[in-house]
Amino acid sequence: MKIIVFAKPNSAQEKIEKTSENEYRVWVKEPPRNGKANRAIIRALAEYFTVAPSQIILVSGFSSKNKIFDIRK
Repeated sequence: MKIIVFAKPNSAQEKIEKTSENEYRVWVKEPPRNGKANRAIIRALAEYFTVAPSQIILVSGFSSKNKIFDIRK
């Protein structure tokens, strides 16, 4: 399942909001440096979808706020 994520790094709190069928907004506390925010988003998505973090792959948007993830269940 592929989802589109709009990332909000450096947030005061961590949360996930579903905006449409396959689009989400994800707030994480980590800064967007050295992949820290991407790893935090993967951890948050893994908890949200109750899958292992290794089952979530960042397909595109490594340095963008708009990202595409592939979640394998």
